[in-house]
Amino acid sequence: MSKLTIAVLMGGYSSEAAISQMSGNTVCKHLDPSKYTVYPISILKDGWHCTHPDHKPIPVDKSDFSITLDGTKIKFDCVFNTIHGTPGEDGRIQAYLGLLNIPQTACNYYEAALTFNKRDCISVLRAYGIKTATNYFINQGDAINVEEIISKVGLPCFVKANKAGSSFGVSKVYAVEDLEAALENSFKEDDEIIIESFLEGTEVSVGVINYNGKITALPVTEIVSENDFFDYEAKYAGKSQEITPARISPEQTEAVQREAERVFKILKLKGLTRAEFIFHHGEPHFLEVNTTPGLSPASIIPQQAKVAGISLPDLFDNVIQQAINRR
Repeated sequence: MSKLTIAVLMGGYSSEAAISQMSGNTVCKHLDPSKYTVYPISILKDGWHCTHPDHKPIPVDKSDFSITLDGTKIKFDCVFNTIHGTPGEDGRIQAYLGLLNIPQTACNYYEAALTFNKRDCISVLRAYGIKTATNYFINQGDAINVEEIISKVGLPCFVKANKAGSSFGVSKVYAVEDLEAALENSFKEDDEIIIESFLEGTEVSVGVINYNGKITALPVTEIVSENDFFDYEAKYAGKSQEITPARISPEQTEAVQREAERVFKILKLKGLTRAEFIFHHGEPHFLEVNTTPGLSPASIIPQQAKVAGISLPDLFDNVIQQAINRR
């Protein structure tokens, strides 16, 4: 059986590019070389290039998403998408590859755009009875009615860039006078903001995958941040404990896993996903879902897969096969 040619996309145009590079490198390292010929592809603002260690950067031909190596044109059987943020998590890469009829491992373009937009995603899920925080929406240029905002969401509250990840553009606000600075911080990342009420409780993360043809929730991870919330430092600089399995009851574990699977099904997701919840008054409240979650050694999905007894080569192989079978 001939080997499949796989492009592993990493980088992106957002503040998350460096984190995505770590995820992409993890995938490249763990794909079975007896099954796959792997080409790392960096998608960056200054160009798209194959960054194969044995060669100088090779430009990608965007007309058909190919590279030319030693005079030979190489096309890809499948794309493993590890881009965090735009253009890999917001639907743009998915739409582009769809037009070229190249399978890719994440969800389809519309679902990617929907889940990347926190406000729209929450609005859809609420219609299905998924519990969330109380929220307030602001666009850049809108009049800021501080009294109305605080009246609706209370204090403390979270101010978040609507379309960003890895906690970029997120602030926890305790006092009215700090709201303006938090809004300015979020507007650095996006021109839309979501302000959410603070939910007191245990924060957990649940990976959901289609594994061997069945939608399956992975073991639950409890998030214990040393900082005020699960911010960039907590996620990537060791300022948190990520405890898998979470220190919650069997009933709570079952409840949040089923809710995460519901989110996966409602939003028609594919590939590797990770949903965040907080147990507030004993019930899981949805925060957000990541459709190209972190896959670096420090990331949550690899931790959960290990506890579930799924090796990274097996996990990544399953995702590629699912993508090819959907073609």
